[in-house]
Amino acid sequence: MVSIRWPFGRSAQASAPEVKESRAGAVVAFSSVGRARWTPNDYASLAREGYQKNAVAYRCIRMIAEAAAAAPFVVFVGGVRDDSHPLARLMRRPNPEQSGAELMEAVYGALQVSGNAYVEATGDADGDGAPDELWALRSDRVKVVPGRSGWPEAWDYSVDGRAVRIARAADGWAPVMHLKLWHPLDDWYGLSPLEAAAQGVDAHNAAGAWNKALLDNAARPSGALVYGARDGERLTDSQFEALKDQLSGVYSGAANAGRPILLEGGMDWKPLSLTPAEMDFVAGKHAAAREIALAFGVPPQLLGAPGDSTYANYREANAAFWRQTVIPLVRKAAGAITGWLGERFPDCEIRADLDAVPALQPERDALWARLEAASFLTEDERRQMAGLGR
Repeated sequence: MVSIRWPFGRSAQASAPEVKESRAGAVVAFSSVGRARWTPNDYASLAREGYQKNAVAYRCIRMIAEAAAAAPFVVFVGGVRDDSHPLARLMRRPNPEQSGAELMEAVYGALQVSGNAYVEATGDADGDGAPDELWALRSDRVKVVPGRSGWPEAWDYSVDGRAVRIARAADGWAPVMHLKLWHPLDDWYGLSPLEAAAQGVDAHNAAGAWNKALLDNAARPSGALVYGARDGERLTDSQFEALKDQLSGVYSGAANAGRPILLEGGMDWKPLSLTPAEMDFVAGKHAAAREIALAFGVPPQLLGAPGDSTYANYREANAAFWRQTVIPLVRKAAGAITGWLGERFPDCEIRADLDAVPALQPERDALWARLEAASFLTEDERRQMAGLGR
């Protein structure tokens, strides 16, 4: 459970550190200056239908968030790793209730669900301007307040009708980091993989609902009860309703599967059957699962989806998952945090410690073997190519 610190006591107005040099930036900002911009994604529906009710989307999001959070951040000062630096301690323990991995797991998960992730920096016990704590904010509760300079001038955080505005610091520094995935039609918010996979999620959920309904009806399609009375005689309303209640209460449901139907004179049961094309919904469900996995960048083979032979083996699929999905996401987050906290921790750079990831060890061993065989490289060049610095 992610704990949210309620960010009270902030000033309502502050200026951005600079004005965007782009001539188009001012036009974009002017179109919504001073007005809060709500996130266009229906976060609740995406989270409910995608994350809570769809096993494929749930697994994709968990795999990405947990794998990315497993790559810890390390701090380099002047090109040298420094695990005792205040920023390194902050990244390991960002707040009293979370570890660094837990905080980043919430950030990566929010990116997959909504396309936006927000982290708030709070506290300054030493008076040096550097934050003491980092907290993840729920993305559906945050709205961006655009400013005239082309940058967000504040962020509104709302819960149950209560709202607080988190404004920039007096020197223009933003206490909120907004990490987002690129959106082609929105200037302020990102586009999530779950939104792109929404049609696949709906199709997969509909196939599951169809299968559940089929099981509830004795795992077979419904039939027609034909009343064959003479001279056009019809059932009375009370007889019709009583017959419906009997069929629903006595003969429907998995517990009544195979129970024979007792019919009176003039009644005939005509079972209906499904064509092979209609029974192909299982293949459609697997196709929807692969479409969801494609949107998230997770090889279907890792999810156990049948019919996918893109990768020769599980190890190859796992390596592709890390190289094409996890590592770019981790490096994107490391660069964003470096740019955000760099003003409060000068000369510091945050990098992902990929050497600590067991899944990448085979590739790391291969790299070291190549560097060891490259006798024409100096020791410093080898160290730099290995990512160890000089």
